[in-house]
Amino acid sequence: MMLTLPSPARPLRIGTRGSPLALWQAHEARRCLMAAHDLPEDAFEIVVIKVTGDDRSMIAADRPLKEIGNKGLFTREIEDALLAGGIDIAVHSMKDMPTEQPPGLLLDCHLARADMRDAFLSPVAAGLEDLPQGAVVGSSSLRRRAQLALRRPDLRLVEFRGNVQTRLQKLENGVAAATFLAMAGLTRLGMAHVARSAIEPEVMLPAVAQGAIGVERRSDDARVAALLEPVHDIPTGLQLAAERSFLAALDGSCETPIAGLALLEGGTIWLRGEILRPDGSEALSDAIRGPVEDGAAMGRELAARLKARAPQGFFDWRG
Repeated sequence: MMLTLPSPARPLRIGTRGSPLALWQAHEARRCLMAAHDLPEDAFEIVVIKVTGDDRSMIAADRPLKEIGNKGLFTREIEDALLAGGIDIAVHSMKDMPTEQPPGLLLDCHLARADMRDAFLSPVAAGLEDLPQGAVVGSSSLRRRAQLALRRPDLRLVEFRGNVQTRLQKLENGVAAATFLAMAGLTRLGMAHVARSAIEPEVMLPAVAQGAIGVERRSDDARVAALLEPVHDIPTGLQLAAERSFLAALDGSCETPIAGLALLEGGTIWLRGEILRPDGSEALSDAIRGPVEDGAAMGRELAARLKARAPQGFFDWRG
């Protein structure tokens, strides 16, 4: 069957959030599709969809996301539009994605992964170890907060959200002495220079799928599946298969301090995982190596190892 390509008369509709980073990612997906199929820009339409996580009237800047319910917070309305046929594909930051998609949707296309490390931002210190005793650090990520509390229990952690410009302004205003963002996001926005340093995984293991972009489609849409096939980055897909199966086996979400990173070493995957008590009082970590085709099984095995070591109530909040 001949593939029907998008055209200016019948453009492929790309759904996305409206943040600068989300729009960059949607444009990158469009660029990849244009190059793969030799299509003009107007063969695609970027459709901005407002999601709950971006609605400031519903979500106070100082309210922890765990209180709102993270699963689907940044994806639900976009996926609803995809299921309803209002868009043809949806572009997401993979670290925002629940490990299971709604019935009828499939997430099997990933663009080439960028830098997966965390970025350290501060007007007063070059790195985490340089922060003065008792310094205030802002972050909305439970993973980062738990990792910081574990490594620097003297720091005072506060809720810290907003786009890059908002967070930089908060730092300038003295609301906090430091914060963290994803290095990939800063690089994609042309703002890598605002990071004082990149945190190596040996210091802070990143979030599962950090730095990766996913393209979601309807599972019964064979035409879109064929369009996406040439833009899928196989190494990134292998990494995420291991990382996301690890996360799924732990029933993880943004409400749980879990970190994971898979690296390819020839025909082998090296998967590292970490789980933390939310207050940073304890962390458990482990690693596993195996053939690339066994990535998903390795993720489940690594999760089982850590679960077996974790005492009852390990993820419960204290205080």
